[in-house]
Amino acid sequence: MAALNPIKKESLIEKRNVLNEMRANNMTLQELRFFSIYLSKINARDIKTRLVRFALTDFQRIMELPRIQANDIKPVVNKLLGRVVNIPTERGGFIAFQLFKECKVDKDNDGVWFVEIDAHDKALPLMFEFKNRYFTYQLWNALRLKSANQLRMYEILKQYEYLGERTISLSELRSFLGIEPTEYPRWERFRTRVLDGCQKALEETTDIKFTYEPIRKGRKGIVEVKFIIKKNNDYIDQLTLDEFIDMQPEPDYADDERELQYDEHLRLLAEACNYEFTNKEMQVLFNEIRLISDIAERYHFLKDIYDKMNLYAGVDKRYAYMRKIVEAEMVKRVG
Repeated sequence: MAALNPIKKESLIEKRNVLNEMRANNMTLQELRFFSIYLSKINARDIKTRLVRFALTDFQRIMELPRIQANDIKPVVNKLLGRVVNIPTERGGFIAFQLFKECKVDKDNDGVWFVEIDAHDKALPLMFEFKNRYFTYQLWNALRLKSANQLRMYEILKQYEYLGERTISLSELRSFLGIEPTEYPRWERFRTRVLDGCQKALEETTDIKFTYEPIRKGRKGIVEVKFIIKKNNDYIDQLTLDEFIDMQPEPDYADDERELQYDEHLRLLAEACNYEFTNKEMQVLFNEIRLISDIAERYHFLKDIYDKMNLYAGVDKRYAYMRKIVEAEMVKRVG
């Protein structure tokens, strides 16, 4: 049985460029953080460290899961194991495979619950024993960012920090950040909703900061964005992984409403919202969308709104915000 990998004071992530250039695959912020934490806990020079173990309570808090029993993390684990990355090839194609192949949730000999996760064999060359074309950063940079596109923006710019600049086509940038073509189709909206939020977040919480300028090409309008990347010494104090874990609500097994003891018709909708909201809150959301008769359509309706909410930096009172958007979207539907 694998030993718990120690949490280092300055956990270092070594990431191959090709893995960083993967197109967004709708991983949530929590999943992106988890992958960064996994990379920080392996030794990229020793493939025998591929199996990483977390205390179950640490896993729950890293993934920002509410207070739930061990069996209730099955949907989260299954979703994590199902994540596929698309690695571009030199000729314009891609190779697709899963990041992780196996996850074990069990008790050790002392009766302590743990989560043990192993990388997929196909992913090993991207995580271990590489000698060039990679970049490094300290884990603390990934822990305070509040959305998936902020974390992806940090990584795609950190990779080019040594050059001091990076020019990316607008379509490629949107793909890297997981922004659908139909989202923020107008440049001004994309700039204010995505780029400005990322710019503020990176300057406040990471070791780099950036400015940017749009590049126009004739009638095509803005087709590229040039980023100027600089070292940043004005960030909030560094955050270790154990400090990050301590900041999350401590999981327990009390019988309260955040145990997610959803009845069957709410459980799927709870999954669409990453199990963030209470049973009572989910019941209210269900009442709001009850006119949508198809169960799958309900799921995708909520998931789409939830995912879009996670794109915005600094959303306070998340449930109230979520409910407001659900109400507005339902008004559009029913007229």
